[in-house]
Amino acid sequence: MKLIGENLNIMSKKYGAALKAKDAGPLQELAIEQAKAGMDYIDLNIGPAGKTGEELMTWLVPAIEAVVDIPLALDTSNIKAMEAGLKASRKNKPLLNSIMVRPERMNALLPLAAEHGAEFVGLLWGPEGMPRDENERGALCAELVFRATEEFGINPEHIYIDPIQTPVNVQQGQIMSVLEFMKMFEDIAPGCRSTIGLSNISNGPPDHLRPILNQVMLIILKRHGLYSAIVDCFDTKLYAIAHGKHPELEELVHKVEDGTPIDMKALSQEQVKFVKTARVILGHSLYSDSWLEI
Repeated sequence: MKLIGENLNIMSKKYGAALKAKDAGPLQELAIEQAKAGMDYIDLNIGPAGKTGEELMTWLVPAIEAVVDIPLALDTSNIKAMEAGLKASRKNKPLLNSIMVRPERMNALLPLAAEHGAEFVGLLWGPEGMPRDENERGALCAELVFRATEEFGINPEHIYIDPIQTPVNVQQGQIMSVLEFMKMFEDIAPGCRSTIGLSNISNGPPDHLRPILNQVMLIILKRHGLYSAIVDCFDTKLYAIAHGKHPELEELVHKVEDGTPIDMKALSQEQVKFVKTARVILGHSLYSDSWLEI
């Protein structure tokens, strides 16, 4: 599984301040740490950056490429900043994160991806916002893939589809919709790849609960063919799961999804936590911040 490190983010107090000050040191140190952690891409999230995006991305891309050899993901809603990042790159072709399924975004960014031969994340966010179910996700996906491949000749392997992960404490139903979409994905978008902003599942719950939510969600999505994920690079357990190092935990989570009886008394404390978390994510149990204690 390909992993995209999410940590270089304008919303981070430390790294956001470094971005605004154009202080390369902390950002380069983080990039090196992400490379050592085994990330396949480094996401450069500069936010909207309406007035400064072009200048910032033109500075940032070479600064990060100077210390690491892995590809970058350009994460901004500023179209001109995306283009500036592509032009500034001198190493691996950056990934564009992301192109929404909205006419104004597709019309501006699909030609850019085609011109530069760049991979891109197709975010299934349509003209009406968040898709309501897996069928709307499928329709948005088909529209984006058709335009990208047929109108612009983009290789399907350059397209990463993100069905949009939602927080478990807000919209559990959307989680199931994503899983149903993943079951249809290969038929709807043959040759394309899948990705997801994994940490969104734990956006809202207490910080100490975030890692296990992310880890269990990754196990579930892995089973349904997830190709890549945007993740916290410092979660070593997550990295190990992504690379198949915990088959016993994967087997347990699969049993929860399948409704197979589980003898909780025979499990280790860690295994119990994974089972309980899977039940919450899959809607078998109601969410509360104390689900591990019940």
